[in-house]
Amino acid sequence: MNHFLLLDDNDVQHAFAAHLRRLRKQAKLSRDGLAERSGVPASTIKKFELTGQISFRQLLLLWQSLDDLSRLFALTQNTSNQPSMPTSIEEVLKDGF
Repeated sequence: MNHFLLLDDNDVQHAFAAHLRRLRKQAKLSRDGLAERSGVPASTIKKFELTGQISFRQLLLLWQSLDDLSRLFALTQNTSNQPSMPTSIEEVLKDGF
């Protein structure tokens, strides 16, 4: 059975922030420590963890410092063998999801 999640950009931003905050804490890094490791200012890290707001470049720098960047890169690779998800309510109703 297919389950659909209704996500928006804010949900995803907060999920990325929460994931990287967990990884930072698991690595026993303070925001200052992560700032030193990543080159992203501690104030930007704090804002990101609280609001999800960050530049894409800074997100990549944090991700690279805390997680495997190839996992994020893999999202950009060709997934033509996966079924496409419906993009409108009409497609959902037509396909009987």
